[in-house]
Amino acid sequence: MRSQILLFSAGLMLLAACNSRSGESTNTDLPNIVILLADDLGYGDLSCYGGTARTPNLDQLAREGMRFTDFYAAAPNCSPSRVGLLTGRSPSMVGMYNYLAENHPMHLPAEEITIAEILQEKGYACGHFGKWHVSCLPQNPELNQPQPHDQGFDHSLGTGNNAQPSHLDPVNFVRNGQELGKVAGYSCDIVVEEAINWMDTLPADPSPFLMYVAFHEPHKKVASPPDLTAQYGEFPKADAEYFANIENMDRAIGRLLQTLQDKGLDENTLILFASDNGSYRNGSNGPLLGGKSFVYEGGIRVPGILRWKGRIEGGQTVSEPAGLIDIMPTICELSGQSHPRTNTLDGTSLVPLINGQTLERTRPLSWFFYRTSPEIAMRIGDYTILGRDLDTTRHTHPTTQPDMDYIKSMDLEDFELYNLTHDIGQQQNIDYTSLDMGKQYRQQLVDRLQDIQAKGPYWENLPPATGNQKLKSEWRKLHPEGFSN
Repeated sequence: MRSQILLFSAGLMLLAACNSRSGESTNTDLPNIVILLADDLGYGDLSCYGGTARTPNLDQLAREGMRFTDFYAAAPNCSPSRVGLLTGRSPSMVGMYNYLAENHPMHLPAEEITIAEILQEKGYACGHFGKWHVSCLPQNPELNQPQPHDQGFDHSLGTGNNAQPSHLDPVNFVRNGQELGKVAGYSCDIVVEEAINWMDTLPADPSPFLMYVAFHEPHKKVASPPDLTAQYGEFPKADAEYFANIENMDRAIGRLLQTLQDKGLDENTLILFASDNGSYRNGSNGPLLGGKSFVYEGGIRVPGILRWKGRIEGGQTVSEPAGLIDIMPTICELSGQSHPRTNTLDGTSLVPLINGQTLERTRPLSWFFYRTSPEIAMRIGDYTILGRDLDTTRHTHPTTQPDMDYIKSMDLEDFELYNLTHDIGQQQNIDYTSLDMGKQYRQQLVDRLQDIQAKGPYWENLPPATGNQKLKSEWRKLHPEGFSN
């Protein structure tokens, strides 16, 4: 792995030297931004959230910043959640209704504005490292979907979906459009080493950078160092490998954090750590109901940590609901760069929280996923309201043409309401008509679905519904035993 990185280093340094951007800012007040995103990590996996995996580096990050108790992914599975992070928009409004299957026409459209494109306008160098999964990667000429460099990233080392065949010695990494073949090592080490080497190529002047480091861990298929797995020997093998996988990611994060410190960059670097959705693994989502693919809390509530030395007071535990959808407006405010279509953003800037002030959310956090039931949820204050279509359609795992038609025509026939302050596990369904604001909450949820149906893109030429088709209750069980798909 190191030899491959060294081979491209000289060329990358030359490119960085020649690729000066017009209007590049030298304002030292602009922070570097590092986004660390885990894949399928559950709310209860990190030790600072009461989990079993040893995560000393992330624990320290939480001690030095703010740890959110109510932080949310943008969707309950991977591609939509990443779209929400990159754009600040509800994934369904962008048209990412499900994970992106191989050779599938659904993708993040070129006209959508990403955080990298916003920051490029302020002179930021922008690097992407790890899982991409919002368009085909590498480019497929038949699909012709935007690549990372088309959406603001000067440098990219990534994979379309998961590391294949596992986290160990993956064969599907693509660097700036070029397929690398087999790369030796564990995925988390590969992406972090690439990020560190990329930092070495950046100019020594105070121009800022964005690093989007999207780990593959702990998504299946898991591969973990034997020495770490052995340290969890009291657990079944699958559990031990899962915990070791998270610890190995934490080790890689530790190397990146140490590099920032060694370079004197950690004082003016805003770092976010989160997960793209809840875990597929029973037991990893703590006290929450459900897991990956559900709009119950277990599928959408994830670890969330923000650190910015000198700006964010350390040791905070924050219960204010926040999420990946808020990162775009936060970046816009911090960089002083206006979003050209602010009215389309669904998130709210977290700068007031960073400054120790009250957050006034303009639009409630909401989630939509047509392939499980309930299909839609909204967080309003202490409450979450969920809507269910009594659907008996059999759906395929990837999105097909009949699914597209279903999304545009579905209706909400049943509702659930929970007070998350008193019932984090969503065990006590409240009759929404018994609450003073209950009917208003119901109407807000209905309006949100209708907004998605009216404005969310309609994808043409989707594949037909062939192969394995299941009821929603069959694709993922609400109370799975052990590991689930």
